Amino acid sequence: MEKYLGKKEKYLGKKKVAIFISGRGSNLRSIIKYFRKKNSLIKIVLVISNNFDAKGLKYANKSKILNYGFRSKSKLVFENQSLKLLKKHNVDILCLAGFMKILSSNFIKKFSKPILNIHPSLLPKYKGLNTHARAIKNKDRYSGATIHKVTKKLDSGKIILQKKVKILKSDNPKSLEKKVLRIEHEIYPKAIKNFLTNL
Repeated sequence: MEKYLGKKEKYLGKKKVAIFISGRGSNLRSIIKYFRKKNSLIKIVLVISNNFDAKGLKYANKSKILNYGFRSKSKLVFENQSLKLLKKHNVDILCLAGFMKILSSNFIKKFSKPILNIHPSLLPKYKGLNTHARAIKNKDRYSGATIHKVTKKLDSGKIILQKKVKILKSDNPKSLEKKVLRIEHEIYPKAIKNFLTNL
């Protein structure tokens, strides 16, 4: 762990959310904007990235949210240090938003609180990578995005929320990716709110 930005604050009576990212943080942005609303019962207290240079960290810092980036490529180092931070800040839920690593079963067990992830397909279809190309190749009529609970089995946890988009004959993996990403930005914040409200 080699970067610290932001400042500590107390969030009394609010559910505390941490977000893991790997890159530009477009879903992070939509989540931050959504929970800036007045009287929100949810507060993003921590953003962590396995990529020291992730652009999303700059946005978190601009938004005055405590954030950390890691230079180490060691999965063990990342997970152990992240667990310490999550515990230190009493995080109620962890959200993966463009986080491009698979968390170990040991991490999931030790954190012991809910972890949500967003996946660019209508699960249980197309777990893993290359979802858009696979949907087009199979001539599916619809694709979409899914928010689900993270379990030890890849992309197999309980589905929290889904929304679909129509696949046009003119679509290619890039154009479909853009359409699905817009859906992701719309439904992820709502899924977090609904999930935490019902905890």
